[in-house]
Amino acid sequence: MLGLRKLTLADMDAAAAVHRASFNHALPSLAGLHSPEEDRTFYRTQVFPACRVWGAEKQSKLVGIIAFREEWIDQLYVLPDAQGRGVGSDLLEIAQEAFPVLNLWTFRRNKRARRFYELNGFVALRETDGSGNEEKEPDVLYRWERG
Repeated sequence: MLGLRKLTLADMDAAAAVHRASFNHALPSLAGLHSPEEDRTFYRTQVFPACRVWGAEKQSKLVGIIAFREEWIDQLYVLPDAQGRGVGSDLLEIAQEAFPVLNLWTFRRNKRARRFYELNGFVALRETDGSGNEEKEPDVLYRWERG
């Protein structure tokens, strides 16, 4: 059974590990962009202070995370072996219940993520060549509005 809960600062190392495992699986050509220590620092100093961070657990293991704030989803990652089982949808629903409008960026070539967002009511607003992001990877801005 899946459990959902708001994460605390004590959970940030586990959240960073979920992020990295999912990111590396989806975009292996960008694997190693940051070290595990850089990921942990990012979650502790940037994500946790700015966002509401929720996690999905299965048998006491963190399998997915979402970090969101007013109008934005900053992070949504699910471990590869937990994908396709409703974890991402359950986490997304928490943010959709909290705010009537949500925006997010995803990479253009991450077709699985794009399909997931589109199936959950997000609409692509614009695409970029990636020159404005750290990875220099072409991306897409999505928006969801309640009702």
